[in-house]
Amino acid sequence: MTQQPRSWPQIWPDPTTHLTSTRPDHPVLYLSPLRLQETARRFRRGFPGLVSYAVKANDRREVLETLVAAGIRHFDVASPAEMRLVHDIDRGAVLHYNNPVRSTAEVEAGIKAGVSSWSVDHPAGLAQLAGVPRRCEISVRFKLPVRGAAYDFGDKFGATPPQAIALLQQVARGGWSPALCFHPGTQCADPAAWESYIHAAAEIARRAGVRLARLNVGGGFPASRGTGLPALEEFLTRISDATARAFGKDAPQLVCEPGRAMVAEAGVLATRVKQLRDGGATVYLNDGIYGGLAELRDIGLTSRLHVMAPDGTPRLGKPRPRTMFGPTCDSLDRLPDGMFLPDDMEAGDYLLFGGMGAYSVVTSTGFNGYGLRDMVRVERVLDG
Repeated sequence: MTQQPRSWPQIWPDPTTHLTSTRPDHPVLYLSPLRLQETARRFRRGFPGLVSYAVKANDRREVLETLVAAGIRHFDVASPAEMRLVHDIDRGAVLHYNNPVRSTAEVEAGIKAGVSSWSVDHPAGLAQLAGVPRRCEISVRFKLPVRGAAYDFGDKFGATPPQAIALLQQVARGGWSPALCFHPGTQCADPAAWESYIHAAAEIARRAGVRLARLNVGGGFPASRGTGLPALEEFLTRISDATARAFGKDAPQLVCEPGRAMVAEAGVLATRVKQLRDGGATVYLNDGIYGGLAELRDIGLTSRLHVMAPDGTPRLGKPRPRTMFGPTCDSLDRLPDGMFLPDDMEAGDYLLFGGMGAYSVVTSTGFNGYGLRDMVRVERVLDG
């Protein structure tokens, strides 16, 4: 059974039941606490270390409460606002502040919030942390030219291995608990990326002459978009095996910080067809790139779509290509080409996008008064 606070309102059986009963004319994100807790248990069962949820993926209170109920006590936060969100739900939660670029005021807020783990990727960032208690961990974030992700974070974050060696030595001399961290990039489909990073981490630590307290292997674990990805357990097993090979008996404690892979599969985004034009070749939806579908521009379309009439009848016509626009008055509000939808689709129908629990509600804007703000809890989400 799903554990949930008593204060939560009704949980519907599934998205279809809610849509046919209420006929919303605005986008809705459906969240299954049961699916989310199942994923959290898979991470905790399969990962040989601490599991820290990356709050940025979905910071809604319902998500955080569900993860706490599933036993998640470590949270990767990127701002003082996320610190407050987490501690408002679980005062004893452990905070990992792994955004390496901070203002002086943000550093002060992190110290006040009791952040236990910080990351740095530049000497200027380390200098800002002079006031961080020495009982805390400082993790040096490094980068490699590794492929496999939808997009890489290396252009913005991460020291080169030679820079990481020098920073790690400074951390150790400064009296903090020394660690390394990395992120292979979002939606990384290749477990070999983690293996490359882990072996590089062992070499950095060896050349620095520093014994690592912990190694944070980041997030980046992929969520299914209909691409036949390896199972989550394969990634976790290969991380464990690579750590044993690279470090031997002197292996540090491991940490991971899943965001997308933790919450994506627990969510389904329902949008509605506002209007069809050009014989159905052009479709206008009530959500788009300024709302819950923002990521489609960057990581591509998903094949996990269900189309149904307002009464719940599935649309099963022959798929045909469509040009898809969002609801705003900006002509840039257009989804990538290549979307195929059934030829019997009509205005007023609902399009349900699977695997949208991450980076949908959190990236939605209020441009033109539109946007994804409504989240409804369901027992189960649609698969496929």
